[in-house]
Amino acid sequence: MNSHSPRIAVAQRTSVSRRGFTLLLSGLLLPGSYAVVTPVRAQDMAPDQLVRATVDKVIAIIKEDKAIQAGDMRRILEVAEASAAIHFSFPRMTRLAMGANWKQASAAQQEALVREFRALLLRTYAVALREYRNQVIEVRPLKVAAGQSEVQVKTVVNQSGAQAIPIDYDMERTPQGWKVFDVTVGGVSLVVNFRSSFDSEVRKNGVDGLIKSLSERNSGAAAGTPRK
Repeated sequence: MNSHSPRIAVAQRTSVSRRGFTLLLSGLLLPGSYAVVTPVRAQDMAPDQLVRATVDKVIAIIKEDKAIQAGDMRRILEVAEASAAIHFSFPRMTRLAMGANWKQASAAQQEALVREFRALLLRTYAVALREYRNQVIEVRPLKVAAGQSEVQVKTVVNQSGAQAIPIDYDMERTPQGWKVFDVTVGGVSLVVNFRSSFDSEVRKNGVDGLIKSLSERNSGAAAGTPRK
């Protein structure tokens, strides 16, 4: 495959998103300076409380799980699936990342796109867990109006010796509780960032070409996963 391959272009753009996504997931899932939230059902929690509670849950796992501390990606992916998947609206994230191209996709293609995009994001989340280095996360309090269906939870990632990074989570109310459908890292939207590369691939190789690119990227990452 030559250096001008559209699939390489997708991978290069995705790698940029991966860096930001690692930070944003650290913001959602790693510890900050706040009190422990009393356990309640996720669907009954306010969005900022859900972020805080998820942080406490995941950091406890990191501290206790020797396999995660050793960098076992298989175990880390299991935790990613169990702890993160339920808090993200992958179908909506995929629709937003596809933009107008979503309507070009058949039902089968849409299902494949959600599946592959979900796998890509969860694997990136697993990298965030593996690379955790005691960042301190500030979660800003949020007031939700009665009947409000969408909110933005603002957080700040404070890193020793580095500039703080603002991370905003756009969340929607669902019957299962609040779910993330976009994240803005340092002013850059995750779904908008992906939309540019997705649109380029669709224009060059169609929806099937994009699905193939994502599938190959996920398969390549899985093949390269170290097994401890």
